[in-house]
Amino acid sequence: MTFGEKLLKARLALNLSQTELAEKIGVSERSIYSYEQTGVFPRHAVLNKLSEVLKVSVAYLLDDSEVNEQKNIDHDYFIAFAKKEYGYKAAKEASELLTRASALFAGGELEDGAKDVFFQSLMEVYLESKAEAREKFGTKKRKSRKA
Repeated sequence: MTFGEKLLKARLALNLSQTELAEKIGVSERSIYSYEQTGVFPRHAVLNKLSEVLKVSVAYLLDDSEVNEQKNIDHDYFIAFAKKEYGYKAAKEASELLTRASALFAGGELEDGAKDVFFQSLMEVYLESKAEAREKFGTKKRKSRKA
């Protein structure tokens, strides 16, 4: 899949029009059209905004050989969200968690639907536990700094 095709697919997956996407990333609608239809690549800063808004990795958008199914888009979003909310270390932990969990299925014959449910649950539990830890330990840490 080309950059333009991936951009179009990710945009439609979020039910965004070209106009809505253009407004969210600060470019013209014509630019979005050019990216999707003519193979024009955006500047680096715009590419990063596209990645963030569309909840996909920059690598997915740029690598024609990478076929990022919805599952991988969800995984990328999960890692990006962990990084945004809890920092670089949490993003690394989240990535390692998904990698190790994927190894559980090596050679197995579990249906894709069941795998998706497993990974969705795993991601939810991880984020819930990070939020609880922040609430339980982060608050005390902040209070002790003020004292």
